[in-house]
Amino acid sequence: MSRIGNNPILIPDGVSVEIQEKLFVAKGKLGELSQNFDSVSIERSDNSIVVKRNSESKLDKSKHGLYRSLFYNMIVGVSEGWIKELELVGVGYRAHAQGQKLELALGFSHNIVFMIPNEVKVETVSEKGKNPVIKLTSIDKQLVGSIAAKIRSFRKPEPYKGKGVKYVGEQIRRKAGKSA
Repeated sequence: MSRIGNNPILIPDGVSVEIQEKLFVAKGKLGELSQNFDSVSIERSDNSIVVKRNSESKLDKSKHGLYRSLFYNMIVGVSEGWIKELELVGVGYRAHAQGQKLELALGFSHNIVFMIPNEVKVETVSEKGKNPVIKLTSIDKQLVGSIAAKIRSFRKPEPYKGKGVKYVGEQIRRKAGKSA
């Protein structure tokens, strides 16, 4: 029994959904996303969509909740968008964005230059006395998450001082260090 897959998806105003043979297309004020699907069928009523699986096989059961989540993320993405924020914790850690090029100073001997895909909008916020923040915005949740994870992988937060690139609001589990 899929608990997530059985939940209906409410379609907000301003979002149009097209269901072709094996293609789900969502259009909204921010853009358009499409997703191929199999193993499930989609029943549409006035303002909601219900995802049903075609059979009770293990493969179909495993994809039921997955496709429901993908469709929901697409609908939210084209109507509101997705935002990920990364915080740079450490002395001298800086970020600077020029267009789709993100330049990071993370304590290495050289700066890291990272090219952001065109679908993702990047901006950096640097305030005096606060850690620099990188803000990633897009309609595609998977793409924003993978770009944020790639940026975080350049310098993951370490457990002793907490220095590194972390998500805003993420709690870093700290260790005590040496006891003299």
